Amino acid sequence: MKKTILTAAIILGLSGMNAAFAETKIAIVDVQAVVAQSQQVKALKKEQQAKIQDLEKWLKTVNEDVAKQQTDEGKQKLTKKYNAEFAKKKETIVKDYTARLQVIEKSISDTIAQQARAKGYDMVISKGMVLYGGDDITADITKVVK
Repeated sequence: MKKTILTAAIILGLSGMNAAFAETKIAIVDVQAVVAQSQQVKALKKEQQAKIQDLEKWLKTVNEDVAKQQTDEGKQKLTKKYNAEFAKKKETIVKDYTARLQVIEKSISDTIAQQARAKGYDMVISKGMVLYGGDDITADITKVVK
């Protein structure tokens, strides 16, 4: 008898959860598409490409400088110096890019949450995680993020 009461309580509890989920308004967003369309991300990538091109020019100059050295010892010493400089420059570029991208991603996440709340959604799920259902608000978010 206790087992029957417990089973009935579990079933009633689960059906109550189903009712709660049925009332939940769910949105889906293709975050990758929003990020790809973001003018901030496009500008950051363009800037990153320019920094990489500058670094490539610097490397060309470095290689010419090393080639001018008369001795192997001079070449090795200069190569070691330039390798250390290259590592610092590369690390700075990567850190700056990563930090700025995180700020942009946070801004996009905040925009998604703000827009979802404004439209009465209780939950937003990434489009890649959803097989079926939910209201796709990607286009709305993309317009706001630009």
